[in-house]
Amino acid sequence: MFEIDASAGDIRTASHPRRRAARYSIAMVAACPFPANHGSAASIREMSDTLSQMGHAVHIVTYPTGQKDIAVRYAKVHRTRPFRPETNAKVGPSSEKFLEDLALLRLLRRVVKRERIDVIHAHNYEGALIGAMAKWTTRRPLLYNAVNLMSDELAGYGFIRPAWLARAIARGLDWFVPIFPDHVTAVSPELKQWFVKRGIPERKLDMIPAGIVPEMFDNADPDKIRRRHSLNGRAIVMYTYLLRAFAVVSKQLPDVLLTMVSPLVSESHEREHKKLANQLGISNAIMWIAPHSLEDLPSYLALANVTVISRPECPGHPVKLLNYMLAGKPIVCFEGAAKGLRHLHDAFIVPDCDCEALGKGIITLLEDRELAARLAANARITVLANFDWRQICQRIERVYDRLLGKPESSNVQGEHNALARLQP
Repeated sequence: MFEIDASAGDIRTASHPRRRAARYSIAMVAACPFPANHGSAASIREMSDTLSQMGHAVHIVTYPTGQKDIAVRYAKVHRTRPFRPETNAKVGPSSEKFLEDLALLRLLRRVVKRERIDVIHAHNYEGALIGAMAKWTTRRPLLYNAVNLMSDELAGYGFIRPAWLARAIARGLDWFVPIFPDHVTAVSPELKQWFVKRGIPERKLDMIPAGIVPEMFDNADPDKIRRRHSLNGRAIVMYTYLLRAFAVVSKQLPDVLLTMVSPLVSESHEREHKKLANQLGISNAIMWIAPHSLEDLPSYLALANVTVISRPECPGHPVKLLNYMLAGKPIVCFEGAAKGLRHLHDAFIVPDCDCEALGKGIITLLEDRELAARLAANARITVLANFDWRQICQRIERVYDRLLGKPESSNVQGEHNALARLQP
């Protein structure tokens, strides 16, 4: 069979399993470069392919840009213009995206009509707004997958100035966007409760996290990465912008290397963080690696002795956390990012914004190999039990059933049991 990127004219062979006639026809609104090796784009791709394998006809409606080396295996991709490879996908608002969003709305309406779409499934804020406008004109139900709050992010992009105006607009969007969908799925209990406290009826909400593809890390090759970067036998602490915490580590364990691995290139952010590293006196202990391919992600993670998430007060669900867990790596993180984890069971969790505690947690796991191995093993068990896309998409399928007034497809009690395990 063939997978057809309808707008790009790109035809690639794909091995589809034998499937029954499509149960539902779904329009996935991906208002982002797609496919891409980070965040929402990765989740949309994996969710769409899993739903396709379950027998649904999934149509991803998106921009022309994306990463060429990432395959969409089963879902059909529709683009506003011919495909244009983008190795450095940019996130956040821009003036160019406003015109692209209008084109995306026009394309979505055509796809809904031509493909006889049953449900519009929109992701992120722009996707939800585009989906709401399409809902009004096509009369199709809208499901909004909420992964974040604008009040946590918009000001940080620097697109709207001054910052107080960006924060005011963000608060307005946080209130306004969830009103219009017929149903909302939130990726964390905290995000769901935020909506409830602001007046969204609980019957309109489900907590459904992002997921993982269990086979993704089966062929990791950390030795390849050690050879590529001449790392020899140094202990590796991996990811994100935890420079102040790493300064604590470097004082006590000067031979440890921090690798800052990211799928995106941001010259302004890199300059800012390199300047801080110089001020902290840790520049010689850091390796900056960006961008990297999706193919290399398992090998980079296999290389790490300790993985870290330094984002506090996170209402969404960090996809990198799921990757760390699936890779079977010991995790140190702030409390706000520890979705579905327990301190000293499957992660080392410290209070939000306490960089000293974050650094001491890293030192603890570098020195206590037995504890690190136990946390890593338990983290992998947790992610396989609770975050497999095959289980998560069964819950999404039940939301589709309710939106369309159909009998639910699977065991509801199993869903309740899974949700109970994820509560904080």
